[in-house]
Amino acid sequence: MSRKTQNIILNNVEITDIAAEGKAIAKVDGKIIFVPYAIPGSIVDVQIVRKQRNFLEGKIINIVKQSDKFVDAFCEHFGVCGGCKWQNLPYNEQLFYKQKQVADQLQRIGKLELPEINTIIASPKTTEYRNKLEFTFSCKRWITQREVDENAIIENPNALGFHIPQLFDKVLNINHCYLQPEPSNAIRKAVYDFAIENNYSFFDIREKHGFLRNLIIRNTKRGAVMVIVVFAHDDETKRCVLLDYLQNKFSQISSLQYVINAKLNDSINDLEVIRYSGNDFLIEEMSGLQFKIAAKSFYQTNPEQVLNLYQTVFDFAGVDNSQTVYDLYTGTGTIALFLARQAKKVIGIEYVAEAIADAKRNAEINKIDNVDFYVGDMKDVLTHEFIDANGKADIIILDPPRAGIHPKVGEVILKAQPQKIVYVSCNPATQARDLTALTANYKISKIQPVDMFPHTQHVENVVMLVKN
Repeated sequence: MSRKTQNIILNNVEITDIAAEGKAIAKVDGKIIFVPYAIPGSIVDVQIVRKQRNFLEGKIINIVKQSDKFVDAFCEHFGVCGGCKWQNLPYNEQLFYKQKQVADQLQRIGKLELPEINTIIASPKTTEYRNKLEFTFSCKRWITQREVDENAIIENPNALGFHIPQLFDKVLNINHCYLQPEPSNAIRKAVYDFAIENNYSFFDIREKHGFLRNLIIRNTKRGAVMVIVVFAHDDETKRCVLLDYLQNKFSQISSLQYVINAKLNDSINDLEVIRYSGNDFLIEEMSGLQFKIAAKSFYQTNPEQVLNLYQTVFDFAGVDNSQTVYDLYTGTGTIALFLARQAKKVIGIEYVAEAIADAKRNAEINKIDNVDFYVGDMKDVLTHEFIDANGKADIIILDPPRAGIHPKVGEVILKAQPQKIVYVSCNPATQARDLTALTANYKISKIQPVDMFPHTQHVENVVMLVKN
């Protein structure tokens, strides 16, 4: 916060809306103000923390009148850890603003002619819906404002929890997280208590020393659990003692693994994951299909809602056994395999080699032999020569990263002239940009938002395009 802004206080500011990024919106003297954790309908006093030419950013310092929509947050870490920022907004209101976000982005950014947008599909669970969480160890935990106000004596500086937003070296110690079902909390607490009692050192990201670095917990709908402990260096005795403790204490752990990470960053994608006990994978089931999930495999983190998402893709695509489907940005091939049971042939393309290895393995597990997977940068792989060699695409599925598709990919798709395009996006803004290009030859026929992440601003959106 600059000295120019820290003394600017705006009183009796009415919160009127929520922006696409999840921050609430107010307008004072024609100037937009973004205010996190505010609820439309409330009146607040705001301290300005950032001043830009076109907008201001502020924080609430006093609530003059609370919105009728307000509900108490259920998590003690709300407002500090940075996750689940909409806990104080009723779930039906969250869905309203997510659907509104989709409509606003497609209309404002894309200037698109839209059919009526289908009602957003609510998540079956609003808590304990995630199948993967990653926690970070730190020897310099975040000191909360309450502790500062109470002049609390910090006897234990260690933390096992989540990074404070925009502060890479600060970690909030988590008591209870509502994102993942048990035994997630029990495992995290057991590891933390064991480390404290046995004087295991927690990592210092700035100074690059300490033993314990990260804890990753994955689970399946049937309750199988994978635990991966990431150590900053190897100490065989200490490592084995901790892993044996976990193995003996939690019978639910069917896959116990570890990683030695001496790098400057926390990513384990380029590191070996070593099996300590049990399997080196989990098996998840969806609609009669089985998916083998390894430590570094991508799988949608809301497993119950993902079936609704894929069913939407399936319904929009309307695949039959005479058609060839191209699944672009296929990841581990989940959508490709879901569609392959009805299609003549499915071609999956993905730039992550490990994901394609998972996709091929899952095709074998499910005895699906009408799918071919290719690895490489989409703009380099998807060429006219590639399409000539693999057959004309009747239907193209797009499920790109948040950045959307490369312009060259869009050009190839338009020239390939599939009958339908089904575009799945986790970012309606980039989706709107891409749709603007695609609607040169296609008409938007259906739109279906899907809520994959309750209590956050994130929304998945599926759009069906048909050739003009």
